[in-house]
Amino acid sequence: MARVLILGATSAIAQATSRIHAGRGDSLFLVARDRERLASVAADLRVRGAMAVETLVADLADDSTHERIVADGWRAFNGLDVALLAYGVLGNQREVESSPEALKAILATNFTSAASLLMRLAALFERQRSGALVAIGSVAGDRGRQSNYAYGAAKGGLAIFMEGLRHRLAGTGVRVVTIKPGFVDTPMTRGFPKGPLWASPERVAAGIVRAIDRGASVAYVPGFWWAIMRVIRSLPEWILFRTRL
Repeated sequence: MARVLILGATSAIAQATSRIHAGRGDSLFLVARDRERLASVAADLRVRGAMAVETLVADLADDSTHERIVADGWRAFNGLDVALLAYGVLGNQREVESSPEALKAILATNFTSAASLLMRLAALFERQRSGALVAIGSVAGDRGRQSNYAYGAAKGGLAIFMEGLRHRLAGTGVRVVTIKPGFVDTPMTRGFPKGPLWASPERVAAGIVRAIDRGASVAYVPGFWWAIMRVIRSLPEWILFRTRL
């Protein structure tokens, strides 16, 4: 039975991932800022078979909460086997281009607050010499594109941070896993037209759990995004500019 910390537990992907863990009989510590939604998610997971479910209401983007979040999550089950960072904001690229405050909010939520939590958790996992640190990034972080480069920059920074953390913890027994979803049909993307490249939260969740189980370092989910992003990364800038991707 695994001990699992879910940061951003009310997001669609986090809920789908938590349901898989509950079905395995794992113990879950859930953190999110919406008290009512968090209580509803926790109740559902208990019915689904979770060994134990604990909750904490907190704003993950607020760095002042991080010491308590990590300490409470670690103490709840006397250590952790998995910590999944599953929160973030997409933001509005056009708004960002005219509002430094909007840009700051996207970078702070998707990168700096995430890095702060991961660094605190890394120290505990390193001392324990086991477990998996997992963060949901995005294929948007693989290449800067005019449509979402603020969000992409934050996710790209997170990927580099995770790579460095993985290097630091190599040989300690701690795994650092970067998840890179493509388009996911969630409330955050409700206004986007959908197509064949879009995946459900459940499909992404299955990919996350599979990556953890297999000891992957980086996992594109669904897997076909690895090939798509390999092509996009290889495009010269002059071609990328013409495509307006």
